[in-house]
Order: sequence, then structure tokens, then C-alpha cells
Amino acid sequence: MEDLKKVFAAKLLDIKAIKLQPNDPFTWASGWQSPFYCDNRKTLSYHDIRSFVKVELTHAIMENFPEATAVAGVATGAIAQGALVADELALPYAYVRPKPKDHGTRNQIEGQLPEGAKVVVVEDLISTGASSLKAVEALRRVGFEVVGMVASYTYGFPIAEKAFKDAKVKLVTLTDYEHVVAQALATGYIKENEVSMLQEWRKDPANWKSQS
Repeated sequence: MEDLKKVFAAKLLDIKAIKLQPNDPFTWASGWQSPFYCDNRKTLSYHDIRSFVKVELTHAIMENFPEATAVAGVATGAIAQGALVADELALPYAYVRPKPKDHGTRNQIEGQLPEGAKVVVVEDLISTGASSLKAVEALRRVGFEVVGMVASYTYGFPIAEKAFKDAKVKLVTLTDYEHVVAQALATGYIKENEVSMLQEWRKDPANWKSQS
């Protein structure tokens, strides 16, 4: 697993899916400022990496959640990855919106899963965990059993780890913050002083502000 995390971290850096902007921080949906951004959607644009993600997420499910009988992707970032994985596993598939749509059938879960399905959720990225666990709640609310979640990347924030523990959801990821930062330093993408800044941000991301 350690080798996989290093390899995938290198692939993300190679296609510039990782961005570091300490002087011009990103603003996340949560309102947090961040010098660091991971855009896993870029993996969809490269056939070899798209296939890598599909295969490794599939392996993660087979190893950790062999009891799964259906797959659900989290909109919008993991809709495509979820569909690819479900196809590889030959399982039913649906995706989960952040909230029910305000027109038509007003669905939150798009697609048809078998009654009583044991669902593994596919996510692209875990930050606070809030949006990912909303999908879990939506699936549980209509009677599905969520057996766990797989994701491409996690920042590993304590707030997210606690949220997943409280929700009783096992999370397995292909790579994480530590491996990406280590790989970025090894390849010269970031400098030692930037690592220190990133570590300060990660200690308290909700209150971090750029020093520029």
C-alpha cells in the first residue's frame, strides 16, 4: 500500500493535479483558505492514469469490501470514477447529489440500486468529510447498507477522521497528504520552507491565513 501511495502521488504531481499557491491561496467550499489544492478530475483526461485509478479503486474494494453488491459515486467529482469502477466490478451503479434536485423527480440518488444493496461509496477527495458523509446519510436514509468508502486522495484532517469514525464508515484511499508532500519535496516541486508552511496550515486549516 505504501508503494501505491507513492506511485499515485507521483502521477498526480506529474499531471499537475496538485497545486501549491501559498501567496494566492484557494478558497474551499467550506470557506477555508488553503495554499494546497488537489484536482483529481484531471486524472480523467489521461487514459493511463484514468485506468490506473479505476483498477486501484477496484482492487481496494475487492480487498476491503468484498461484500459490496452495488457502487455509488459522490457528485460531482466521483461520478465518472464511480461509474468506471462499477463497470469493472460488474455491479449496479448510482450517484448521489449533495441535495435533492429542485425540479423533476427531485431525486438525490440518481439511478436504481437493488433493494437492500450493500453499497460501497466512491469519492474523489476527502477534505473535511462533510460532503462525502452526506452521501452516506442519503443512502442509509432510504435503506441501503453502506459497507465503506474508497477515495483517490485524503488530506487526513483530524476533523475528517473523527467524522468518519463517528459515522462508522471505513475509508480507504489511494494516496494522501503525507505522500504527496514527500513526493513534491523529493522532486523539487516544493522547498523545505514551504513544507513548514504546509504543516502549519494542516494543523489548523480552518483558521490559517496567507502571510503574503
